[in-house]
Amino acid sequence: MDVPLTLGAVLRRAETAFGDREVVTRAGAGPERRTTYAGVAGRARRLSSGLVRLGLRPGDRVATLCMNHDRHLELYFAVPAMGGVLHTLNPRLPPDDLALIVGDAGDRAIVVDAGLLPVLDALRERIDPGTVIVVGDRDGAPPDALDYEEVLAAGAPDAAAAPEPDERRAAFLCYTSGTTGSPKGVLFSHRALVLHSLVSALGDAFDVRESDTVMPIVPMFHVNAWGLPFTCALVGARQVLPGPRLDPERVLDAIAAERVTIAAGVPTVWLGVLAALDAAADRYDVTSVRTLLVGGAAAPRALIEAFERRHGIPVVHAWGMTELTPLGTVSRLPPDLAGAGDDERHRLRAKQGRAIPFVEMRARGDDGLVPHDGTAMGELEVRGPWVAAGYFGGRGGSECFTDDGWFRTGDIVTIDERGFMEITDRDKDLVKSGGEWISSVALENALMGHPDVAEAAVVAIPHPRWLERPLAVVVLRDGARARPPELIDHLRPAFPRWWLPDAVELVDALPRTATGKFKKSELRARFAEAYSAPRAVEP
Repeated sequence: MDVPLTLGAVLRRAETAFGDREVVTRAGAGPERRTTYAGVAGRARRLSSGLVRLGLRPGDRVATLCMNHDRHLELYFAVPAMGGVLHTLNPRLPPDDLALIVGDAGDRAIVVDAGLLPVLDALRERIDPGTVIVVGDRDGAPPDALDYEEVLAAGAPDAAAAPEPDERRAAFLCYTSGTTGSPKGVLFSHRALVLHSLVSALGDAFDVRESDTVMPIVPMFHVNAWGLPFTCALVGARQVLPGPRLDPERVLDAIAAERVTIAAGVPTVWLGVLAALDAAADRYDVTSVRTLLVGGAAAPRALIEAFERRHGIPVVHAWGMTELTPLGTVSRLPPDLAGAGDDERHRLRAKQGRAIPFVEMRARGDDGLVPHDGTAMGELEVRGPWVAAGYFGGRGGSECFTDDGWFRTGDIVTIDERGFMEITDRDKDLVKSGGEWISSVALENALMGHPDVAEAAVVAIPHPRWLERPLAVVVLRDGARARPPELIDHLRPAFPRWWLPDAVELVDALPRTATGKFKKSELRARFAEAYSAPRAVEP
């Protein structure tokens, strides 16, 4: 039978086969809530009907400014069910960037957590995001804002008769700035999300089972929390959604209280959790955990080793991109290496891993495709059924794809004889701090707007907690006297605190390439050692 692969089918399976499995929202911005897949499914259908009654139609984009909770999960299914496109927004972005993204997406409505209303206020000063729907207390909300529960209650109790969307219809829209400095939208179809969920659940991928309790610490606005909400619903795994407060103590308390078996987050999260465990291992019961999934940035080998050796917790390294929906590779040991020495096992597990089924990858150097020998380096190219074929609105251009249709990732990698990929370098025009991108170009342009600055380059430097932080290297104009604190203060009104450079280095000249561009590789090498030791300055 030619049965469409849709998110509706995933939700129906969760409701009928695993209806009593829990979805837990931990206390954070509001009270703790416990519901089930049956509860999520019923509310999602009613919400879908309520959105239609507001005038939303198939193809309309509905934005969310929401953290990890059950209401956001309801939206994950409700918007695509009525043919709409759910557009998750990152509330940590500067307001100007958010406005640019909302305008590019053409959002018709926005659903916002009450705790994120200040972000909405800053956005509304720049652009009209459409109909506003507030989750939680509406105090401080715009006068015309709607209440989420009232929109849901206005929907039909049973919207099961709604026609099934075409599987190739867009269901989600996420924006990325991972390969260039300008945000670009990536549309995910129902088909791509369903196939991604099926493969993600496999034992050699995320290995998610009905018996698991999964806590996605990675935000639901980060490429759909790596697809875990859908994967869990597909297999019936219990979900624990941690809310907005993700300090190590709260993460460990949630793991212990809910008996979490799989948790997923960026290296920064796990570095903090590791420090808390090292300081008070007896305080937290983490014996339920069988896997910590780490991605979003390269995980230090020392982190992987420390969790296993000191706390008996396996860490699984994965790699992906927004353009891959997002999962591309997972680093799991082949069976013949299960008994290998620690050094060999940890060396392999620190790599980004092998491509999951249906994702193909290759690397291209200056002279063509490079051999899979673990040494030859080239730009990683990928293709697969959930790999983007282009960007929303035609942005990005053909330069992001090869002549034969493979996606060019911008990562420089090696691939070994077993198919294990390791990222050796990447486009450093962007700084990845704690799993979040920071645009060096935006910071450079702002710095060069200061009257005393002649030239400025921003590069990534090592950081013991955030892995990377921005460093500004500045050439002052002749006779100028601006000092580093003044230059950082110049940036404060335009950027969030965590975007601000950790330091400013004043130099006489910036190194350049033969084409006149700043030679950032030389700057990184010059300052890396000086900034690799632990520092008191925190973002």
